[in-house]
Amino acid sequence: MNFLTRFFQLHDNKTNVRTEILAGITTFMTMAYILAVNPDILSSTGMDKGAVFTATVLASLVATLVMALYAKLPFALAPGMGLNAFFAFTVVLGMGHSWQFALTAVFLEGLIFIALTAFNIREMIVNSIPNNMKHAISVGIGLFIAFIGLKNAGIIVSSQATFVTLGDLTNPTDNPGAIVALLALVVTAVLLALRVKGALLIGILVGTVLGLPFGVTKLPESFDMTPPSLSPIFMKFEWTQIFSFDMLVVVFTFLFVDMFDTVGTLIGVSSKANMLDAEGRVPRVKQALMADAIGTTAGAILGTSTVTTYVESAAGVSEGGRTGLTSLTVAVLFLLALFLSPIFLMIPGAATAPALILVGAMMMTPIKNIEFDDFTESIPVFLTIVMMPLAYSISEGILFGVLSYVILKLLTGKLKDISIVTAVLAILFLLKFMM
Repeated sequence: MNFLTRFFQLHDNKTNVRTEILAGITTFMTMAYILAVNPDILSSTGMDKGAVFTATVLASLVATLVMALYAKLPFALAPGMGLNAFFAFTVVLGMGHSWQFALTAVFLEGLIFIALTAFNIREMIVNSIPNNMKHAISVGIGLFIAFIGLKNAGIIVSSQATFVTLGDLTNPTDNPGAIVALLALVVTAVLLALRVKGALLIGILVGTVLGLPFGVTKLPESFDMTPPSLSPIFMKFEWTQIFSFDMLVVVFTFLFVDMFDTVGTLIGVSSKANMLDAEGRVPRVKQALMADAIGTTAGAILGTSTVTTYVESAAGVSEGGRTGLTSLTVAVLFLLALFLSPIFLMIPGAATAPALILVGAMMMTPIKNIEFDDFTESIPVFLTIVMMPLAYSISEGILFGVLSYVILKLLTGKLKDISIVTAVLAILFLLKFMM
């Protein structure tokens, strides 16, 4: 314990071993769904589902260990949602390329990110985002993950007439997940109000148990703990088209979405945890970005889509996680998940939804630090916040925020507020729109 306290500087960060471990467990429980979802999505391309499960676990383990031991920050990493859908449904099923082509694109993206991080280019981008925007990113992410929680539970459902609408909350037979989530939400909210330690984790466990009689929580059919082999997908690259235009477009898309999802998550969660320094910078951001780059490269070798920093890390931060011991705990749980997959995969989305919803509420607090009197600041802030949940993308929220910020400052003569890096970002965002 003394070694952990010294290595992770727990006293300096006003935390302790128990709090950090509990925070890590909470983060893992809120993001464990990726172990079921990612293999399901990528297997639609013809990839072996069991092998993708193993690749997902190992890629998450490697990236999160780098975050824990090198960056010493409380963030967890895994193959990103949205990025895996682009891999499967756009690159492979839409554009007609092989999954080996897509893995090659992910591998190239990872190598480029390692280079960009080594030369501090990604760090420059993070530090160039204006402070009001950084606070807005935290708020936008809060709304985004709350929306994810509501959607996962079936409380909010799609509608042809209104795009989204309220799900059926009165019939346990037709929508049992929503009932379970609402009950667990009440329990978790009360525990939070009473300041019970581990409230989010307790709420997840309560939701899992409540899901049994409703049929939401499915007991595993088999308890075979042997990890599936990686051999069907390990290092299966396709080099024949690396100089094609399609490869350029695919790599650029992976780069763009991963960069700004990660940047947004690091800034937003750090803002919520009051971890930003006096100049609004994320501590040890270069090391954090390197964890993302190494995870993506290793993930491609293992056989999975782009690895990114998970917004669900906010759940652990809300439980008091402040150091790499939180992410080290997540990494250990990923290792256990490799051999205990039937147990971890039984936790339903309805059980983790209350944690996401309530963390979303907690992430609203930085809004009080935003300057709303200056419209050249408040309008970009608003667009950043509103576009994240509505476009279902952290990176699109940042895109609209930065573009509107530069345009408004330019047209109102406030050129000194625009840094060179921010201007370059705006140009790149315009190019992304055009492509």
